[in-house]
Amino acid sequence: MAAAITSAARSADVEYLVRNAMTNGYQISSLLAPPVYAAFLLAKRGRGTLSINHLLRATWLGGLAGTAGSGGLAYAWYSSCNEDVLRSKRLKAAYDTDRIRADDHATIGAVLSSVLTPGIFWKRANVVNLVLGGAGLGSSIGLLTHYGRSLTGDSPSKLDAPVIPVVE
Repeated sequence: MAAAITSAARSADVEYLVRNAMTNGYQISSLLAPPVYAAFLLAKRGRGTLSINHLLRATWLGGLAGTAGSGGLAYAWYSSCNEDVLRSKRLKAAYDTDRIRADDHATIGAVLSSVLTPGIFWKRANVVNLVLGGAGLGSSIGLLTHYGRSLTGDSPSKLDAPVIPVVE
């Protein structure tokens, strides 16, 4: 019975930490994909080949690649960790108010931008690229907003994670 509880707790901890890593991977790669793609395209082919459709597609494909890559690496890392290490990392992640606020800003930006981008660029890009690329751009803008607020001194208060022993 205790082994089943420990196994369920371990898999829940791994799932939570992998999901957090995938969210962070999406946010960071959505932030980096548009400027990297634009710089690559401008250096390779020149200014005439850059379009809104291509930039939005690169944004959501970059986010997808970041999600898959960070999720796979996190699963490989956390599946081999000890239960005590997993529990402490999960509690630390659950009580990290800075990360929670960054996720909130990125989510708000993604939802708003996925609605606004098709309204602004309707005739210039494919609908899928408009919605998914707009969400990626909005997530990036939300993440930058969080970092801007933190740099100006408006950082969230810190919470101490409780110490919970592992059931054996």
